[in-house]
Amino acid sequence: MKDIRLQIPCRADYIDIVRVCLYSIASKLSFTYEEIEDMKVAVSEACNNAVLHGSPELADNSIDIRFQPSDTSLTIKVTNKGPAFPHDEALVKAAPLQEGSIRDLPVGGLGIFLMQALMDEVAVETKDQTTVVTLMKTKKQTE
Repeated sequence: MKDIRLQIPCRADYIDIVRVCLYSIASKLSFTYEEIEDMKVAVSEACNNAVLHGSPELADNSIDIRFQPSDTSLTIKVTNKGPAFPHDEALVKAAPLQEGSIRDLPVGGLGIFLMQALMDEVAVETKDQTTVVTLMKTKKQTE
């Protein structure tokens, strides 16, 4: 299957379209129901962050979603334009609750943790007023 691209307005009421598209792609790739549900929550968190931290004043205020399927995994890239997504690189590299208390997280700081808990790999990259959140899920081996 080739890469699939989707572009939605940077508004919360369009995120359900991303979830439906993800469901269709992941089903075709034979992911389990549980894996698909995990991916739907993680991609919703990434899109919510794009809505919250995007720049509504931009003429091209949209969220780009790229689904990159392979035989064993699905990579999802969520890209938006706007100010740098305020993330702590340490939170992206290590699950924060393993090193401290939930009380130590900043308000709204559970999104990255949730994505990490549900996906196999999570990366956040910000460059030139563009943020890309990369989520990767590997299919469980069936016996």
